[in-house]
Amino acid sequence: MVTLKGIQIYLRALEPEDLEFIYKVENDERVWEVSATQTPYSRFLIKQYLENAHLDIYEAKQLRLAICTNKDEIIGLIDLYDFNPTHRRSGVGILILDTEDRGKGYGKEALNLLIKYGKTHLHLHQLYASISEDNKISQELFLKTGFKFVGQRKDWTLVNGEFKNENLYQLIYVH
Repeated sequence: MVTLKGIQIYLRALEPEDLEFIYKVENDERVWEVSATQTPYSRFLIKQYLENAHLDIYEAKQLRLAICTNKDEIIGLIDLYDFNPTHRRSGVGILILDTEDRGKGYGKEALNLLIKYGKTHLHLHQLYASISEDNKISQELFLKTGFKFVGQRKDWTLVNGEFKNENLYQLIYVH
């Protein structure tokens, strides 16, 4: 079963040539809120990260994949984080960087591919996502792909001097 290839996009491991794209993502202050970043990253640090990106998810406890169009253009990233093989769960995050690439179904397709990959290859029992209460587009994406709203953390993140609530979503696989 092919799990990382969709109709419009495919997911692949990070490559050294992704340095400039990841540099752009990690230094884009507009997305710092969703990535819990507060400082810029140097090309040197990102190069070091890419050199270690080959580590197995069981060792690194995370996996970052590039979201690419069928024209081999990288448009975003999708992550498994806080991977816990004992409890068979992982957090998931997704970013389509440029606004012109959003709303075309790429994010939904990437998330569905990652869901299938998590079940087929990692034998996960569940995935979860933490999404800012005001990020309605991400909330809709996760709900459309089978995640359920399960709760809210009050005043969870401090953004520009203001506390924001964080909604929790969970997908439990049917085995």
